[in-house]
Amino acid sequence: MPLAIATDISAAMSTRTGAELNQAIKPFQEEDRPRSWRLLLTTMAILGATLTGIALVPDSAWPAKVALGILAGLVSIRLFIFYHDYLHGALFHDSRAASLIMSAIGYYTLAVRSVWRETHNYHHKNNAKLIGSAIGSFPVVTVGMWNSMSPRQRRLYRVLRHPATIFLGYFTVFLIGMTVSPFKRDPKQHWGGPLAIVLHAGAIALVAATLGWVTALTMICLPALIVFGLGSYLFFAQHNFPAMKLKDRRSWDYTFAALKSSSMFDMSPLMHWFTGNIGYHHIHHLNHRIPFYRLPEAMAAIPELQSPGRTTWKPSDVAACLRLAVWDPEQDRMLTYAELDRPAAARTALAA
Repeated sequence: MPLAIATDISAAMSTRTGAELNQAIKPFQEEDRPRSWRLLLTTMAILGATLTGIALVPDSAWPAKVALGILAGLVSIRLFIFYHDYLHGALFHDSRAASLIMSAIGYYTLAVRSVWRETHNYHHKNNAKLIGSAIGSFPVVTVGMWNSMSPRQRRLYRVLRHPATIFLGYFTVFLIGMTVSPFKRDPKQHWGGPLAIVLHAGAIALVAATLGWVTALTMICLPALIVFGLGSYLFFAQHNFPAMKLKDRRSWDYTFAALKSSSMFDMSPLMHWFTGNIGYHHIHHLNHRIPFYRLPEAMAAIPELQSPGRTTWKPSDVAACLRLAVWDPEQDRMLTYAELDRPAAARTALAA
């Protein structure tokens, strides 16, 4: 095909937005059920073998236990993605056997169905809306909203976006945010949260009583620190990254929010495996019914998906995401707290 014609076709395709783009991506929703089962059972087997290894390694070889505990935490992120996709209807939507497994995963990951569905579904419907988007996500305010906030509200906002809050997601996001708080808000609906805590604490106590505290800490607590800490940061960086763009609520658009307010998290193939391709987050937000293992395929096939805002695990990129503070509509970008403390005129002059 002549280069000029190919260029014209590519340019025409790149203009697809909204319903047309959603129609183009829809074929990737089709699940390969045997593949889903194979990947799930393989993941569960690897996690089971890793946890068994922790139990068998003597306490004197605690560095090996720690290494296996970290591995268990990483594999648990992948296991959670199956649960995440199942509740989106991307996997196992009519399987009773899978439903039982997914319920168990929900309790294992301290994210029972009632809470995850309520908060995460809201997040998808309201991704990147500047008012109300903090439900199921980390809060983002504009410069104007920040200026009208009280000192107490500003302190709370800083705490909610603080690196310690994010990386200690085991305690802040999941034990408190996904179990205790929802139960306090609606005990009848979210009774599963406290039950998940009881089961979690009971498992720690049982393993400690039978295999010792070193095994309990490395088999249950350390993996939890990894899966919930890294998972919380992934969720933060997927919607708080330097290239992100936002629109006000009146001009908010679903496709824009998916492609411009959700990042592509570039990782090594191994880390994409551990994280279940959740780094292809802009595609997931465009169509959450695409199974995680088809997200790279969709990106490779559709030009409109190939130029997202990106971030990585590089320390400099992690720091750049964590420094972001509030949205400045005038400059069309996120500001850091340091920039926010400067006078408006100075901020504008520096940006220019």
